[in-house]
Amino acid sequence: MTDELERLANGVLWPGFLGTEAPEWLRSELRAGLAGVVYFSQNVGDGVSALSAEILEANPNALIGIDEEGGSVTRLESATGSTIPGAAQLGLLDDPVASAQTGAELARRVRAVGANVVLGPVADVNTDPRNPVIGVRAFGDDPALVSRHVVATIDGVQHGAVAACVKHFPGHGDTHMDSHHSLPEITLGLDEFMRVHLEPFRAAIGAGVDAVMTAHIVVPAWGEQPATLNPRVLGILREWGYDGVIITDALDMAAIRETVGLGGGAAQALAAGADLLCIGNPTNPGDAAFPDQDERDFRAARDGIVAALRDGTLSRARVEEAAARVAALATKLRSAEPDHASSDAFDAAEIVRRVVTVTGEVPPVAAELAVLDARRRSTLAVDSAGSYVANALAGDGPRVRVDVASASMHEQDRALDQVCAAAETTVILVDRPDTDPAQRALVERAALRDPGAVVVNVGLPTETPLPLPTFEVASASRIGAEIAREALRGGFTAQRRTISTS
Repeated sequence: MTDELERLANGVLWPGFLGTEAPEWLRSELRAGLAGVVYFSQNVGDGVSALSAEILEANPNALIGIDEEGGSVTRLESATGSTIPGAAQLGLLDDPVASAQTGAELARRVRAVGANVVLGPVADVNTDPRNPVIGVRAFGDDPALVSRHVVATIDGVQHGAVAACVKHFPGHGDTHMDSHHSLPEITLGLDEFMRVHLEPFRAAIGAGVDAVMTAHIVVPAWGEQPATLNPRVLGILREWGYDGVIITDALDMAAIRETVGLGGGAAQALAAGADLLCIGNPTNPGDAAFPDQDERDFRAARDGIVAALRDGTLSRARVEEAAARVAALATKLRSAEPDHASSDAFDAAEIVRRVVTVTGEVPPVAAELAVLDARRRSTLAVDSAGSYVANALAGDGPRVRVDVASASMHEQDRALDQVCAAAETTVILVDRPDTDPAQRALVERAALRDPGAVVVNVGLPTETPLPLPTFEVASASRIGAEIAREALRGGFTAQRRTISTS
C-alpha cells in the first residue's frame, strides 16, 4: 500500500537535484511517476540538453521548470549574466510588444535546452522600494502597468509552446523581508492589498496562464498561515474560475522549513489546494548541505505526504485531483508547437537602449573605466552581486568589490581611493541608493574625491538625486551593463531623466 501512495505522491512533487547529470535516485523516481524536476544554476552546463533528454526518457511526461526571468534572474546564463531584458526595464519602457517578444525569447531558450516551464513572469506589484527579493524583478509599482506586461509576457511564453507560471500569489511586492530567510507578514489593509496586488494575477488567469506560484507570506486578515499553506488564500484562485496548476514556491525556504518542516509543509500545501510542490534548491544550506541533500529533501517531502494520507489528515481525492492537473499540463505541453513569429523581431540590446536614462551632466569619459562595485550581497533568489555586471561595465579596466554592509569606513575609503587612482574615469556601481544609506554615503564621498566620477545604478531608479551623474539601468544583468558601458563611452545618447526635488 505504501508503494502505491508513494507513486501517488510522486505525481505532485517537483524536486531540485545536485549536479549536471540525473542521479540514479531521480531517474528511478521519474520512472515511478515523479512529476518532473526544477533546474537551478548547478544543473546547467554544456550538457543540459542531454540532461533534459535523459529526464524525459525516464518520464516522457516530466515537467522541467527553470527560473528564467531575464534581467537579474537567470539560470541558463548564471555564469555570465542574462542577455535578456528584465521586468523593471520592460515596465519602464511600457511597450507590451517588447514584453511579448521577450517572453517569446525566454520560451525559445528554455525549450532549446529541453525544459518546458518558465517560472515567470513575476506578477508582484513592487510597492515597497526596500523589498529585498522582488525589486527590479517586478514590472513596476502600478497594478495596471504590471497587469498589461504580465499578460503580454504570458502570451509570448505560451505561444512558444512553454508553460508560464506567474508568481508569487497573492503578491510579494509589499514586504521588506525575504521569505527565503523569514516569514514576511503583509501589514497593508486588506481592501488595498486586494485592489493593488491581486489585479495582475486576475489578469494572468484571464489571459490563460498555465500555472500560478504561491508566496510564503502571511496576510493576517486571511489567517496566520502563509499563503502556500492557506486554503482561504489559494481558494481565491478557484473562486475566480482558475483550473490550472497551482505550484508552491520552494518548500525548503525558511518560511516553511523552519516552521512546519518540509514534510509538514508538503502535506499542508496539498490540503490547502496546491497541485505541484516545488521542493527547492538542495545547495541552499551551503556548507551545511549533505552530499545527498537533494534526495533527503525529496524523501522528507514525500514521507510527509504519505504519512498524511495514511492518517487521514490529507485526502486521497485531493492528491489525485492535484496529480490530474499536473498530468493535464504535461499532456498539453507534449503536443504543443511553438509559434516563432512573436520572437522574430526580438532585439534585446535595442530594448535596453530605449530604457537606460541619465541624470546630471556627464563629463567626458575616458576609454578606460575603473569600477567600484558597491552593490548588496546576492540572495538565494537573485545573484544581485554577480561579478559579470562589474566585468561587463569595466571591460578591460580595473574593478574593485566592496561590501558596504560589512566593510568599515576605512575599508570602503581604501577601495574608493584604489579605484579613483586606477583609471581616468571612476564608475560607482550601486543597486539601492535610495534605501541603503551606506551606498548613498559612498557615492557622496566619491563625489568629493573625484568630481568627474559617474554612478551606474542597476536597482530601482533613484527618487532622490545623487551628487554624481547617474545612469539608470534597472537590472543587474550582463546586457544592462554592456549597454550602460556603451552609453558611457558615447556609443549612443541615453535619454535624459529629471528627478523632481519638490
